[in-house]
Amino acid sequence: PEVLGVRCRGYDISELLSLPAADVAGVFGDNKRVSEALRPLLDIGLGYLSLSQPAPTLSGGEAQRLKLAARLAQARRTERLLFILDEPTAGLHPANTAALVATLHRLVDAGHTAVIVEHDMDVAAAADWILDLGPEGGRAGGRVVGEGPPEVVSRLDTPTGRALRQSAGPPGRAPGRPHRAGDRGVRGIHVAGARQHNLRCI
Repeated sequence: PEVLGVRCRGYDISELLSLPAADVAGVFGDNKRVSEALRPLLDIGLGYLSLSQPAPTLSGGEAQRLKLAARLAQARRTERLLFILDEPTAGLHPANTAALVATLHRLVDAGHTAVIVEHDMDVAAAADWILDLGPEGGRAGGRVVGEGPPEVVSRLDTPTGRALRQSAGPPGRAPGRPHRAGDRGVRGIHVAGARQHNLRCI
């Protein structure tokens, strides 16, 4: 009772925790610390979650994006991080894809690298560079059958190329935003001590 008796801007702590994150951001719009803390959630389309949402009730896609939000907050304080995301649009409403793509572009613009494994053609169309693997799935795939900016891959006669030609276009790329130029030579990424999920310190 003593805690709930304290009210801030007309709300007690229980009421604030029950509000969607977007509403809390509105209540504290003039508070820089609160706004910055909530910004990653809003940027990746999770503003509808309440701050007291139990983790077990999240969908798989929501849980992954919540982890991404934590990393986005970290990225604001760290330089040159590598983000590897597997199907970040899983469970995401198509209306929120543009916000996710815009967030990924902001990460890259800030000097970070984002490698995305994705089948959503809106995300692929907004990428700076695509590695098209195939020619089919499973044992019939695993080879690079094309690479380049989306406009180059879209001219290939591969499932990805054909799907890109049929897609509506990149929702997350700002109008007139060019693909970043520069050295696109093949570079290696060395991973040592990988130990997540089924990886045993390889």
